[in-house]
Amino acid sequence: MKISLKKSEVLVYLLPFALLPLIDRNAYHLDVMTTVGIYVLLAMGLNVTVGFAGLLNLGYAAFFAIGAYTYALLNINCGWPFWPGLLAAGTVSMVFGFIIGLPSIRVHGDYLAITTLGFGEIVRIAFNNLDRWTGGPNGLLGIDRPSLGPWKFSVNALPYYYLVLALVALTAYLLIRMSHSKFGRALVAIREDELAAKCMGVPTLRLKIHAFGLSAFIAGVAGCVFASKQTIITPDSFDFVLSVLVLAMVVLGGMGNVWGSALGAVCLGLLPELLRDFAAYRMLLFGLLMIFMMILRPQGLLGNPVIRRELKHGPS
Repeated sequence: MKISLKKSEVLVYLLPFALLPLIDRNAYHLDVMTTVGIYVLLAMGLNVTVGFAGLLNLGYAAFFAIGAYTYALLNINCGWPFWPGLLAAGTVSMVFGFIIGLPSIRVHGDYLAITTLGFGEIVRIAFNNLDRWTGGPNGLLGIDRPSLGPWKFSVNALPYYYLVLALVALTAYLLIRMSHSKFGRALVAIREDELAAKCMGVPTLRLKIHAFGLSAFIAGVAGCVFASKQTIITPDSFDFVLSVLVLAMVVLGGMGNVWGSALGAVCLGLLPELLRDFAAYRMLLFGLLMIFMMILRPQGLLGNPVIRRELKHGPS
């Protein structure tokens, strides 16, 4: 696929969202869509490990939390502005991604899932108990919003909406390029048959660690944006339920498909708003939707072609 085609693909999918504020000026709707955009970033990031590399991660919210707290601590204690903080948040999360990726060298499947689940809970509990630095259960408040020269972001949802949309566009473009690169194809080879990939000379151990690092970097960036938007963060915002929700977004949209994970995030991100009148039955309806999807379309809304063929005919 040519680079120009990848650019046009991103443009076609995201142009309607770029024009949305011209059609709907409701501030609440834009705020909801900004939150959905953060979910899209998280789903795209998790799709790198779960979708492309086939590495189950049940503690993804931890990287989101690390990014958010990194920016919050640097901003509050050191006066760091948003843009350097954005890079720092992604980098620190990526380092932890490399660290948690190391167990993937020796453990697989359910054992890796348990490892990542434990990591996610350890991070949340650590932020909850390190009162001196993280504020404990009360969290951190007074986090600065971004600024562009003399122009500072305010409570107005429009600047955040376009900031998140730009990050989604950049992430989608880079991940689409990655999926057609040697790195992306090697990750798919690891997912399909790690032993065969290793026999073909693919450095499986190194690539799995890199996949965890890239996935964590995206989550850290999303965490930084989330912290600056909320101006206050608490450990409860990064619990296990969030990790499961993001994983459900990837599965619903289609594992191994960049736009599939984005579509799953949009669907599940908007679901609470669509079911606002049925709040008491929200989780029941959510569960039923996932069950029907797994029965009627197990490969997801935009499932990877390889996965679609395997679910229909079995592995070749």
